[in-house]
Amino acid sequence: MSESLFTPPPGVRGMEVLDRQAFNLTVQVPAIKIPTKAIGGLLKPLKSILLKRPNTKKVVDIPDDQQHKVLLFDPDKVEPEENLTGEHGKLLQENGVTAAPHLYDLQLGYESWTAQEVLTAVLPEGEVTTAFSRVGHIAHLNLRDHQLPYKTLIGQVIMDKNQGITSVVNKTNIINNTFRFFSMELIAGEDKTTVTVKENHCSFEFDFAQVYWNPRLGTEHERITNKLRARDVVYDVFAGVGPFSIPAARKRCEILANDLNPESYKWLVHNTKLNKVQDRVRTFNMDGRQFIQEVVKKDMIDRCQAEDADLQDHTSHVIMNLPAMAVEFLDAFVGLLAGETLQEYRPPMIHCHTFSKADDPAADARHRVEEVLGAALPKDHYIHRVRDVAPNKEMMCVSFQMPLDVLLTHQ
Repeated sequence: MSESLFTPPPGVRGMEVLDRQAFNLTVQVPAIKIPTKAIGGLLKPLKSILLKRPNTKKVVDIPDDQQHKVLLFDPDKVEPEENLTGEHGKLLQENGVTAAPHLYDLQLGYESWTAQEVLTAVLPEGEVTTAFSRVGHIAHLNLRDHQLPYKTLIGQVIMDKNQGITSVVNKTNIINNTFRFFSMELIAGEDKTTVTVKENHCSFEFDFAQVYWNPRLGTEHERITNKLRARDVVYDVFAGVGPFSIPAARKRCEILANDLNPESYKWLVHNTKLNKVQDRVRTFNMDGRQFIQEVVKKDMIDRCQAEDADLQDHTSHVIMNLPAMAVEFLDAFVGLLAGETLQEYRPPMIHCHTFSKADDPAADARHRVEEVLGAALPKDHYIHRVRDVAPNKEMMCVSFQMPLDVLLTHQ
């Protein structure tokens, strides 16, 4: 009953400029007149059968009658003109209510409809878009071409129906530039792209229009961080604004974090200070391969040759979260320590993210990593499925201890 009852007026179909008044509608729902003094004791036990609509009162005042109020019921669960039975009926009788529900004219407005209901009523059938990624105060959409005529309306509805969203942007290209951020178009709200985000008990500030940030990766950031222990060393090759490095530093790991994007580097430095971990994070702004071949190499050698036991007593991790290209950078480790004098050296753990469209993504990821290294992965390697990126495209993470022979081989 309510599926058709709670549907915006058909005249809104095809609307491209949001007209909130056009969503006004009167519907009839079951209602019972209740003594005011009994309302407080009835709401909780009757909760399962009461009306549930956004921004719509279930208890309505009666003009010129302060002794009674009207209680509104879910039309799917209560029939008009039929007395309530069972525990609900008994409860009403105990409170002096014997009347059967009557039909009440309920005035619904734009505020009474969900975003899903509004967009389902407005957009061509089958074209509903309510899914978005939230980054601070920004809702980020990825609209298809045939949805673009409605983009302003879609943005306004999402902003209206989601508290705290003050800007809505639409992605206008794929992430294919050197610095890993996409172009975006403001379709609703204020033109403000500097955001504050909380993730894994850390705060991050950055300009969303200039850096890469994916809120869907919070679980992966946490998963990798949970592998780390205090005093571990982390080489974050594609650090971005610090979603791996900052939480790791809070665990008292020592971090060497790098990103090629000057904007990402700027906010990475800022976020180390914001989270008060700047003493445990060394930051770099260079190409990932150069970072491995110069900075990571030197630090590995220094720790291996150090007489100070504290420098040797650790596990080192290399995080390579650039799934479109990270596997290609693994060749920087081939022969990285060739000719060096190493004593009881433990090679680092590698956590390399990649995309796969193969039928067997794990096998595909392993094969491509082994092909670049020119060596088989250790038997205890682990391949984790991070998430579905698109139909037939998955993000994977290959974790393994770098074979010592790879590091020492002479190219």
